[in-house]
Amino acid sequence: MRRCSASFYVTVTRKLAVPLSESDAAIAVQRFARFTTVPTDATFVAAALETSRAHRLSYWDALIIEAAASAGCDDLYSEDLTDGSVLRGVRIRNPFR
Repeated sequence: MRRCSASFYVTVTRKLAVPLSESDAAIAVQRFARFTTVPTDATFVAAALETSRAHRLSYWDALIIEAAASAGCDDLYSEDLTDGSVLRGVRIRNPFR
């Protein structure tokens, strides 16, 4: 189990008001393992910093955009970014619109 998956597992089985069962959480972790992962290195961080400055975004939002662009995603679903905008070739979609 990757570190981020372990954090997810602990959170959803122990820290939620209505926690997931251990078996449901384990299934979710297995499904996450199929996702494309993007390695983080100095070049990636520098690109995120530039995206953050260029588009006046938080560093964390810029990291997400850089990861989506690096993975070749066409769309990024987020309620925190401007729906319909295109950043680094990735179209932002608000799933609640």
